[in-house]
Amino acid sequence: MKIHTLVAGLVTAAFSLIASAQEPVVIKFSHVVAADTPKGKASEFFAKRANELTKGRAKVEVYANSSLYKDKEELEALQMGAVQMLAPSLSKFGPLGVKEFEVFDFPYIFDDYAELHKVTQGPIGASLLLKLEPKGIKGLAFWDNGFKSFSANTPIKTPADLKGKKMRIQSSKVLEEEFRTLGALPQVMAFSEVYQALQTGVVDGTDNPHSNLYTQKMHEVQKHMTITDHNYLGYAVVVNKKFWDGLPPELRAQLELAMKDATVYANQIAKEENDAALEGVRKSGKTAIYVPTKEEKLAFKKAMAPVHVKMADRVGKDLLQQIYKETGFDPTKL
Repeated sequence: MKIHTLVAGLVTAAFSLIASAQEPVVIKFSHVVAADTPKGKASEFFAKRANELTKGRAKVEVYANSSLYKDKEELEALQMGAVQMLAPSLSKFGPLGVKEFEVFDFPYIFDDYAELHKVTQGPIGASLLLKLEPKGIKGLAFWDNGFKSFSANTPIKTPADLKGKKMRIQSSKVLEEEFRTLGALPQVMAFSEVYQALQTGVVDGTDNPHSNLYTQKMHEVQKHMTITDHNYLGYAVVVNKKFWDGLPPELRAQLELAMKDATVYANQIAKEENDAALEGVRKSGKTAIYVPTKEEKLAFKKAMAPVHVKMADRVGKDLLQQIYKETGFDPTKL
């Protein structure tokens, strides 16, 4: 009788193991922007590609628009294992203790995507992602969004036009210093709260890539927008390191390939999506769009140049010099 019971138990356990082996690995991918933004579309692309390459062994569930966690909460949720994958904006890693990521917040440090990709797709980018690992986070890729424009309910044609304005920013010491240098009053605020804050006058304005401004309908509560391209906004796709390291090597390799394909896609559509969003803002007729002259843009660059000197120690002077070497930027020659 005992032998029959033992055999039955072993058979049940075997079937249980087979069943669990066939269960797909669920990867919850949370982000805070709309589904029709570059990041939103790239995360859906990754989910589809991961399913194809793993033949259904991995199921990526995408939660857009802060539906799972707000941007102040999501990194903690990742570290705790409550969610497996995120694509936070690069500014989010400074408050986590990896201050070097705030180098991407330095004004006018990149003139275009070509200069940017020398950094994000080269040795500097790889070394930055490695700095996340002691925090229990594995960095997989950098995804572009775009370059930022100022918006407010009053015209912004010179740096002086921002003086005294309450401007929403992400949590970044570099961004705080940048806006204070312009004479503005920086207000740290979760992305999901910005529209209402603009609508009610809690803040006077903000700065965003066009796709974020348009998809969050901020242009409906901002009368003016100036195409300054003063800062870059990008993302790092990250996973819980313990979860990632615990995946079967073959499955992990397939997901890495899916991420590689999604990154190519993300960076291809970023400029297209931002250009289309700007056209959407223009067609809405709700926001006057101002394009500064070459001299006016130079005035913004000169006004923000002191930030590079003041905040160099925060991100590391060596890192800053490495990036200057790649891009050719020199704040002392403006």
